[in-house]
Amino acid sequence: MSELDLSASLLPNARDAVRALRPSQIREVANAGFGVENVLPFWFGESDRVTPEFIRTAASDALAAGATFYTHNLGVAPLRAALANYVTHLHGATSVEHVAVTSAGVNALMLAAQLVVGAGDRVVAVTPLWPNLVEIPKILGAHVETVALGYGAQGWTLDLEQLLAELTPATKMLLINSPNNPTGWVMSKEQQRVVLEHCRRHGIWIVADEVYERLYYAEDAAEATPDASRIAPSFLDLAARDERVICVNSFSKAWLMTGWRLGWIVAPTALMDDLGKLVEYNTSCAPAFVQQAGIAAVEQGEPFTRQLVSDLKASRDHLVRALSAMPGVDVKAPPGAMYLFFSLPGAAQSLALCKSLVQEVGLGLAPGSAFGAEGEGFVRWCYACDTARLDQGVARLEQFLVRHRVN
Repeated sequence: MSELDLSASLLPNARDAVRALRPSQIREVANAGFGVENVLPFWFGESDRVTPEFIRTAASDALAAGATFYTHNLGVAPLRAALANYVTHLHGATSVEHVAVTSAGVNALMLAAQLVVGAGDRVVAVTPLWPNLVEIPKILGAHVETVALGYGAQGWTLDLEQLLAELTPATKMLLINSPNNPTGWVMSKEQQRVVLEHCRRHGIWIVADEVYERLYYAEDAAEATPDASRIAPSFLDLAARDERVICVNSFSKAWLMTGWRLGWIVAPTALMDDLGKLVEYNTSCAPAFVQQAGIAAVEQGEPFTRQLVSDLKASRDHLVRALSAMPGVDVKAPPGAMYLFFSLPGAAQSLALCKSLVQEVGLGLAPGSAFGAEGEGFVRWCYACDTARLDQGVARLEQFLVRHRVN
């Protein structure tokens, strides 16, 4: 027998847990757009605007000054201090000892999962959900159960009793993303309070992905002062810093730093030594010059973020009005994030629909099925751009629907 004629158990494959991971259908649609001229890409979760100049300047100055060396695993002291002050301002007293810098928000999610779950552990996630959150525990051998949001006249809503029923004593970790990608759903403070108390009783870890917390548009969110910032409800508002709550955040959304790959974790101090070890064995540290850009974002970026939120709300409202006027489209204005997750004719097979949209009219949307079976029947449109670009996309969608006689 040939040396290459191996049994199935000896084939050079990745381990089963990795091979079972679902590939990104968003990337699959984007790949279908290669070679298509003048595609309007609304499929990824990022703005079409570049990172603000004051942040880019801080990075270039740091590079010029030679900030190219390793740093502390948990981040440089000035950035950790700036983040502690920032979180304190938004959510109450937070010390540097509770803050760690990571190489992107998604890296923070992986680190959080590595800290608390392993093979055979039970994880519960509220869906539809950005696929990375659901798949990360599976890489570690954990078993993920999902609780689906419902869609109706009020948009996307959570059945709290259903979630509590799934959070059994056998559950190791709850994954919550609020404001939510892809739906824009926001968990209310009262819902967070009930879930936190339930998880306390059963010793369940809460990992809260709050990267969109600043992208919040609820009319009652602002305080009385005209310049008050809108902040989505956070588990950090309710939880003590040293209980089983890990909050993950990112520089990508509030400061348009998607390509910089910089994030942070707020977690109990008892985790920090072990978290430092995990950072060492994953990435060692975030780049020094990128961390200097992060300091500029946190310390100087508040006026920019407030204007960004105002611009995003205007874009959201503009796109909702335009889509609502189209026959067969069902769309609601969500209170958070930067997406519309809506239904339209043909979305029952959303991957095929999105491939057709990009190939036939150059419109790039994300299929609902990319966010789990619960997302089938919907598509996601990232509206983080100016209204003129949105209008171009709406015109292409209308052209497609007319062409297929589904209007």
